Amino acid sequence: MGGGKKKQSLKQMTKPKAPKQQKQKDKAGGPPVAKKNVGLTMPDINNKKVLDELKGLKVLTPSVAASRFNIRLSLAKTFLKELEKRKMVEYVSGGKNLKIYKRLD
Repeated sequence: MGGGKKKQSLKQMTKPKAPKQQKQKDKAGGPPVAKKNVGLTMPDINNKKVLDELKGLKVLTPSVAASRFNIRLSLAKTFLKELEKRKMVEYVSGGKNLKIYKRLD
């Protein structure tokens, strides 16, 4: 069922195979990409820098909080829930996957 290998044409036989091998070497032998270290601890809510960072944002989502404070997404979700408990942000909208908060003045 599988059949044999397809017979190459003369043009394909004479074509040099070096560029294909070079591409594979470039992919595998390139410099390693540095991984971004994300924090495993929640930012301090009473810290002035954290509060100033929150003041600069009009809308807060877990992904925005995770990127701003360099924390994991799950930790950003709990961080925003904690801010909501302390009446620092207000839940605006969202569904199962995305929650949108706004800053209270």
